[in-house]
Amino acid sequence: MSVNHARKWEQSYAPQSPQREKQVKVKVHKKSWISKGEKVLYSVIGLCLIAACIYVVSYSSTSDTLNRKLQSLEQTVQQQEVKNENLVYEKKQLSRPERITRIAKENGLEIQSTEVKQATAFNQ
Repeated sequence: MSVNHARKWEQSYAPQSPQREKQVKVKVHKKSWISKGEKVLYSVIGLCLIAACIYVVSYSSTSDTLNRKLQSLEQTVQQQEVKNENLVYEKKQLSRPERITRIAKENGLEIQSTEVKQATAFNQ
């Protein structure tokens, strides 16, 4: 009986003929390193940073252009001031009484009074 018993036991525990079981494929979702919400958040922050950089560069360019125009205007003003000073000096040279009497004598005018006074304008 022990031999029969061993055979029964062997038959009951022995692997039976291989039956094919249906294999179900399980889809394994890989977790990404960054979630969708984080991607959206990072994209918005990136766009804001890019917009801020563009604004800073634009503002810098505008202020640089404005400074260049200002320097050009200051240079023009300085040149005009030099011209004005030269004209004032020339006006003083041309309005000297000695020069006026010399030109008058050259053109045949006679001076009746020996005192020649320089005329001054009221609107200076």
